[in-house]
Amino acid sequence: MNASSPIDTPAFFADQHGQYARWLTTPGPRPVRNPQGLDYWLVTRHAEARAVLVDPRFSKDPRHARRALSAAGYGVTGTDSFFLPLVNSDPPDHTRLRRLVSGAFTPRRVTGLRPRVEALTHELLRLPDELAARPLTTGELAERTGTHAPTLRRLLRALASIGVVEESASGTFRLTGVGEALRSDVPGSVRPMLMPYFDEVIWASWGKFLDSVRTGLPSVETVAGRPVFEHFADDPEKGAEFHAAMAVSAAAEAWSLARSYDFAEVETVVDVGGGSGALLAGLLSHHAHLRGVLFDTPSGVRDAPARLAAAGVADRCVIEGGDFFTSVPAGGDRYVIKSVLHDWDDESCAALVRRCGEAMAEGGRVLIVEIVAPPVADTGTDPFLAVSDLNLLVLTRGRERTEAEFAGLLASAGLRLMGIGEPIGYSGYRVIEACAADE
Repeated sequence: MNASSPIDTPAFFADQHGQYARWLTTPGPRPVRNPQGLDYWLVTRHAEARAVLVDPRFSKDPRHARRALSAAGYGVTGTDSFFLPLVNSDPPDHTRLRRLVSGAFTPRRVTGLRPRVEALTHELLRLPDELAARPLTTGELAERTGTHAPTLRRLLRALASIGVVEESASGTFRLTGVGEALRSDVPGSVRPMLMPYFDEVIWASWGKFLDSVRTGLPSVETVAGRPVFEHFADDPEKGAEFHAAMAVSAAAEAWSLARSYDFAEVETVVDVGGGSGALLAGLLSHHAHLRGVLFDTPSGVRDAPARLAAAGVADRCVIEGGDFFTSVPAGGDRYVIKSVLHDWDDESCAALVRRCGEAMAEGGRVLIVEIVAPPVADTGTDPFLAVSDLNLLVLTRGRERTEAEFAGLLASAGLRLMGIGEPIGYSGYRVIEACAADE
């Protein structure tokens, strides 16, 4: 092996991801030297890694590595009599060990665990509320949440490593600023955004992720037997959790949208698919001259009167329920569609946008507030975008779209893309502005 690349230098640690990215662009195994001075071959590409893993000349068994290092004069000593992990074993040991555990991981058994996992997760989400008043020991928290104290401590230490809680030398845990945002009783809590993902149907749908990859169809329709929005509509509790999650996202972006877009000459804003009105409430609160129309399904706008009243804007807003694929309220100057189009296929999106174009006043605009995918994904692509797109794959027939895809969608609906603004808010949403095609 010649010209090994050291992987323990300050320069390497300062740019690990960049170095890995560069290695991925060159074919063939690469010689590297580890911190102990041992030379290895680093395999980074899929085809090469697969070739190594299926080649019987290579071994994952640490006993083989120890013997090889000893024979090469590295002075490695020890015994072969130690615990052999399943993932680091070769056939026939691997086959024997896999057979022992495979019975515990059948689809039927895993499916049977879901209600219990969901219940435990709901219990664990109480932790921020329990820690709100003062720091607590693991034992105190375990007693309050009905959990196993030693295991709970492991979870808490994991949360401490990512800054959700802080562990003291005396063994107590307290909430950090990040953890405070998970409390259920604080303004702007992000807790509601987590709750839909503990729905048993959503959990099971992610378990069939590969089905979606194979077919291009949302696995939730196989699991639930119906589209995800029908699932939420048929279960009031789950539907309420979903709309609460959407309200948190909308409220977080409302002020950013209100400040980033010029509403000075706008009179009426129609929020299409606006749920309980969190986004519209923010816009009307920021711009006292605006009037609003909130439009969503009847179940979607159920909590809107209370939210708009609490924001002090109910007297400037009309609430309507209906099907936005059929028609939308007429006469608005701006039709805001936030986090809606990415839930639907191109044909459905074109129908919705076309309805808005037909309904808007002369000189009106359609404002689509969505994440815009880059034309080429790379290591600089926002991870939130990638996760969101895969979540849409599992749960809907929609996807995140590029600028070119939005332009094509708008053109098919008789509208013209005017421009795309800079990212607003914490999650990278952009305002995609469109007008009538003949304007």
